[in-house]
Amino acid sequence: MPKAEETVLEIDLNALVHNFKTLKSQLSPGVKFMSVIKAYAYGNDSVAIAKKLDELGTDYFAVAYTEEGIRLRKAGISKPILILHPQPINYAAIIENCLEPNLYSPRTLQLFIEAAEKRDQKDYPIHLKFNTGMNRLGFTQENSHHIPEKLENTKSVKVASVFSHLAASEDWKEREFTLSQIYIFKDLVGKLLDQVGYEPLLHLCNTSAIFNYPSATFSMVRSGLGLYGFANDAILDKKLKPVGTLKTLISQIQNLKQGDTVGYGRAFIAEEPTRIATLPIGHADGIKRIYGHGKAGVFVNGLFAPIVGNVCMDIIMIDVTKIECKEGDEVIIFGGPQHVTKLAADGGTVSYELITGVSQRVKRVIIQ
Repeated sequence: MPKAEETVLEIDLNALVHNFKTLKSQLSPGVKFMSVIKAYAYGNDSVAIAKKLDELGTDYFAVAYTEEGIRLRKAGISKPILILHPQPINYAAIIENCLEPNLYSPRTLQLFIEAAEKRDQKDYPIHLKFNTGMNRLGFTQENSHHIPEKLENTKSVKVASVFSHLAASEDWKEREFTLSQIYIFKDLVGKLLDQVGYEPLLHLCNTSAIFNYPSATFSMVRSGLGLYGFANDAILDKKLKPVGTLKTLISQIQNLKQGDTVGYGRAFIAEEPTRIATLPIGHADGIKRIYGHGKAGVFVNGLFAPIVGNVCMDIIMIDVTKIECKEGDEVIIFGGPQHVTKLAADGGTVSYELITGVSQRVKRVIIQ
């Protein structure tokens, strides 16, 4: 890996290949794979990630919002793209760009059918989401019984997949709840398929469930976080490789006397002679203020250096008193499962928030 000469997020496509193959190895032959690349591929680079996954043979892509799907189409991605949370105002753009909407309520189903009929569509692929206990989006047992009638009365759409979302597949203490979600999904799907006369793709498993509930993989699985090297489980994390490494460098080193202060609000006071290194990264880049005041740290020449004082918009300061280092030396903000999970935990959050929070002003460097 090249030495950082500015703040960069290195994206290791070799790690992505490893993770994709590891996840695929858990599946029975014929089970399709949907790669979730929303939020700039979990804070990385959605176009570079999508192109590599396309090359590796993923069957489907999924993003959260319509504009994310359009970006992939403009980049030349032609495989099916599921829009997980589209809004009706975007239905025309979805059709124009051959994207596939998640329809999760009687209202969204009716409005998309109207949009498709207005544009003379036939068998336009749609995806139906059932709410099996997550209680965010999805048809419920109470409001899903009109779906077959709606589908029967139009030739404009055809169901490409039916899916749901597990709430706690990584937590064995919630196994009973997860099994209940699987049961509810099977029940709802069974009632629907009895009436529509064909079988769309079925998907329920996320990354954790791919490992923990192999009997529930149905005909397709979805993986997001796992592709980027994490599985919300220390044991499973060891099977995967983090894709992103956030690096920066030491801009300057200050030698403080006892009583000297650092940064806004004079938030750090040196209790003894102290060496402080300044780094060109801050809360505008995703290193939030919660990480200041020694609550978290970074790695300089392999050694842990706590963040001191308040995190600034573009700068953080670290204590390198006990570390042999100089101006221009590389600093790892995160770059391995232990770094990411520790930094996230120190900030009272999870790896999802940390890696997706890296600002788009941070330069992305693709490592082949």
